[in-house]
Amino acid sequence: MRSSAAFHHPVHDPEALLVTLERGPMLIIPLIRDVPPERLKQRPAPGKWSAYEHACHIALSHGLFTDRLARMLAEDDPQLKPYDPGDEAPDVLMKMDLDAALLGYARERGEIVERLRALTPAQWERTGRHPEYAHYTVFIMFRHLALHDMLHAYRIEEILTKRDW
Repeated sequence: MRSSAAFHHPVHDPEALLVTLERGPMLIIPLIRDVPPERLKQRPAPGKWSAYEHACHIALSHGLFTDRLARMLAEDDPQLKPYDPGDEAPDVLMKMDLDAALLGYARERGEIVERLRALTPAQWERTGRHPEYAHYTVFIMFRHLALHDMLHAYRIEEILTKRDW
């Protein structure tokens, strides 16, 4: 039997995170393109987002992470404001141009991954004060971004494969 040490992974693995972030658009863009046009803007239930809205939200919220990174690298432990999609104007996501949003998402993701690849180990551990989290570092923030991609990709997948409409 192998020891548990053989399965130990580093707590923070920036390279694994960077690969995940880099590949996000390669998973999400084809996924949204698989949704039939007549279902793109169809909401699965009242108050639930359509596939279109999930995809546009991913693109729209991307800039938040870029701005936070700049602050966390330039300032010591800056106070960060939480993001609440409910603060957006009603139907802002439905009014976005999906093609432009996806193109921007792919471009911005490439730019941020390039920027992150240049970070030192100390920069990955820089902190910001986020009111919703006890501890918040650059690494945690971008892990959240990768998980955010997957959460919305899963919601798009649910809509795509939903049996009863």
